[in-house]
Amino acid sequence: MPKSKVRKKTDYTINPASVTTGKKKVAGPSSPWYIGVMLAFMLAGLIWLIVYYLAGDQIGWMGDLNAWNFLIGFGLMVTGLLMTMGWR
Repeated sequence: MPKSKVRKKTDYTINPASVTTGKKKVAGPSSPWYIGVMLAFMLAGLIWLIVYYLAGDQIGWMGDLNAWNFLIGFGLMVTGLLMTMGWR
């Protein structure tokens, strides 16, 4: 069986098409208040739903909201979850 040709491979070369000449602004880590607000939204939504389940009938205005309590609670949690995409 004939021996296959060995390709000569150069070391690392930079593709000129991938080199950018402009300066890009690199985002640093998120500030502590961003993380705090993100966690606060998630916890506020969880607390809202727990309070609704345990004492929703005893709190007048919360009982009047009925099913809107689910939208408020899950909306707060989803807002915190969406904020995690911007967290660095």
